[in-house]
Amino acid sequence: MKELINKLKGDKGIWSFVALLGLFSFMPVFSASSNLAYLGHGTGNTLGYLVKHFAHICIGFLIIYWVHKIPYHYFRAISKAGLPIVWLLLAYTLIKGTVIAGANASRWIQIPFIGLSFQTSTLAAIILFIFVARYLSKTREMPITFKSSLWELWLPVFMTLMFILPANFSTTALIFAMVIMLVFIGRYPLKYIFFIIGSGILFLTFFILIAKAFPDSRFFSRVGTWGSRIENFTSNKADEDDYQIEKAKIAIASGQIYGLGPGKSVQKNFLPQSSSDFIYAIIVEEYGLVGGFGVLVLYLLLLFRFVVASHKANTLFGKLVVIGLGFPMIFQAMINMAVAVELLPVTGQTLPLISSGGSSIWMTCFGLGIILSVTKKEDEIAQEKLDKEKREEILQKLIDREMEADLEEADFKNVNDNFDTSDYSITDNSTNPMKAVLK
Repeated sequence: MKELINKLKGDKGIWSFVALLGLFSFMPVFSASSNLAYLGHGTGNTLGYLVKHFAHICIGFLIIYWVHKIPYHYFRAISKAGLPIVWLLLAYTLIKGTVIAGANASRWIQIPFIGLSFQTSTLAAIILFIFVARYLSKTREMPITFKSSLWELWLPVFMTLMFILPANFSTTALIFAMVIMLVFIGRYPLKYIFFIIGSGILFLTFFILIAKAFPDSRFFSRVGTWGSRIENFTSNKADEDDYQIEKAKIAIASGQIYGLGPGKSVQKNFLPQSSSDFIYAIIVEEYGLVGGFGVLVLYLLLLFRFVVASHKANTLFGKLVVIGLGFPMIFQAMINMAVAVELLPVTGQTLPLISSGGSSIWMTCFGLGIILSVTKKEDEIAQEKLDKEKREEILQKLIDREMEADLEEADFKNVNDNFDTSDYSITDNSTNPMKAVLK
């Protein structure tokens, strides 16, 4: 185990908090999957869902391990080359998307031969954040003009968001907000940021107007759902989303301080998406406010480590990559929790590293691997600096030792040069003191 831990490079705090979230996820997923088991095969046996989640987590941690060994600056070129591929995947998703648990048909695609589903917007978000970080780090030493940034930065951003918006408004809004935060931190001119925000709102309004003009189009099928969710959130009108929120609030109220105990949730049998979108409500019901607050603290500690890693990075690209990939994970977790307690309308955002699901876990782990690659590089630089200091210290000790030896040899030579051996000769060359007596 010690050898395995020694092979894990990068920020040990990030490794620890990610491992804790991954380990904690097994009990809530095992418990909350009972309604899926009843709907799937009518037995209520959730062991298969637990094994599936275990496989997803294991693959996710392998992804972290493999990706964190890749030098993070390689992703600069990957992000630029990967955007056109992402656009093709998103376009294919809009046309050939599949249905998962009754969700919108244009969010997932089936991976050939292995039969797994994949949500392309999660990959698009990672590639886009790295692309924005690349652009901001490239233009750091030169003045930014709006015309050049419009073609080089904002056109790719809006192209990506345009492919995601028809199927998933919440993900589009989250990505756009994170891009705005990233360019603000990257010191993009503030007056241009306000113009981009206004343009985004104008584009969304135009999209909704077109959707109202063609209500029967499959391309605009989700617009009505957005409106109804916002309307129901601001009113007392009951519908399916209101039913989910009511069950989530009952689960949270039932948990009280210490919870009902692991596996003893009642609302998991009635709450749709209890193992993904509303898993936080099940956590609070089973583990109480103590467990719910503990999960929140883990995410906040992970956010703190992201801030520390960004501060330690010695390149602007590394700083922006950590912020661009780390902060969205935390904000997504906060959105999931806020939906469970009805602070926000129902959005469909999962709880990172805890909710069940394959592609969401894997893409989160992919982003974490890149972040750890940044921290690994900084650790390597720090270790090289420490080794250099040790080598210089040892070399200085050798030099001092040689100088002391040379000084001792020089002092010994000076003593020998000033030493008169005739004063201590055993031959008596002086006049015989008895000579006068003898004569």
